[in-house]
Amino acid sequence: MEIKPINKKLKLYGFNNLTKTLSFNFYDIAYAVEHEKNQEYISYIDEEYNADRLVNILSQVAKIIGAHVLNIANTDYDPQGASVTMLVAENQVTSKDNVLPVDGEEAPGPSIVAGHLDKSHITVHTYPETHPDDGISTFRADIDVSTCGEISPLKALNYLITSFEPDIAMIDYRVRGFTRDVKGKKYFIDHKINSIQNYLSAKIKEDYQMIDVNIYQEKIFHTKMILKEFDLDRYLFGTEKKNLFPREKGKMKKRIKKEMYEIFYGKNMVDI
Repeated sequence: MEIKPINKKLKLYGFNNLTKTLSFNFYDIAYAVEHEKNQEYISYIDEEYNADRLVNILSQVAKIIGAHVLNIANTDYDPQGASVTMLVAENQVTSKDNVLPVDGEEAPGPSIVAGHLDKSHITVHTYPETHPDDGISTFRADIDVSTCGEISPLKALNYLITSFEPDIAMIDYRVRGFTRDVKGKKYFIDHKINSIQNYLSAKIKEDYQMIDVNIYQEKIFHTKMILKEFDLDRYLFGTEKKNLFPREKGKMKKRIKKEMYEIFYGKNMVDI
C-alpha cells in the first residue's frame, strides 16, 4: 500500500523525527458445547499462535515496512499466551554501530541499540481465555508497530489483518512529534490520511462493518471492525451446526453475537 507524502519535494534538515504507531487488538471467538472442548480450543489457539509463529509474522511485517530487525525477544507463557518484541531500524545497522567501548575495547551487544531505538519496535502479546459458564472462549492478540523516520507501519495493515483473520479488530494509528525541513519549518505529519480505512484493501472493507472515531487535529485515528457475515460453523469448536437441533443453534448464535457485540462496543449488554 502506497503511503502518499504531503510534499514529494520535502527536504528535511537532519533525521525524520516523526513517530508513527499502529496498534491492534484482534479478537477470535469460539463456542464449545463441552467445557473440555473449550480447553482444547485454548490449547489449539495457543499453539497456532505460539512465539515462533509470531516471530515469523512480525519478521514479515518488518520486511513489508522496510525496517531492519536488530533484536528479537520472545517467550511462550505457562499455561498459555506468548509475547514477542522486535527492535527495528530504518536503515541497516552495521556491527560497528552495535558496540560500546568497555575499558578501551569494543564489546559486542544489541543492548546499545535499545537506547536510541526505543521508538522503533514491533511487539505482540496474546491472551487466550475462557469461562466455564457460557461455553465462550476468546483469543486476543495485541500488536504494536511503532516506527520513527520515513518508514510507515501502515504498509503492514492489510498483511496483519489477513494473517490473523479476526472476528473483531480495534485499530489505532497516531503520529507524534515533529520534523523540520531545511528552512526550519516544522512538519507534524509527512503523509496524507483522514482515516485508517484509506489504507485497507477493498476485500477487507467488503468483509467488515467499520466505525471510525478520529481526532484529525491531534493526528489520532481509530477504526473498529466486526465481520458482516455470521456463519455459526466459523465459531463452533468440536462440533458442526448440522449436528445441532434448531433450538441449540439459536441459543449458541445468540450467545456468540452477544459476546461479539460486547467486545465491539466495549460494554456489557442485555441478552439480544
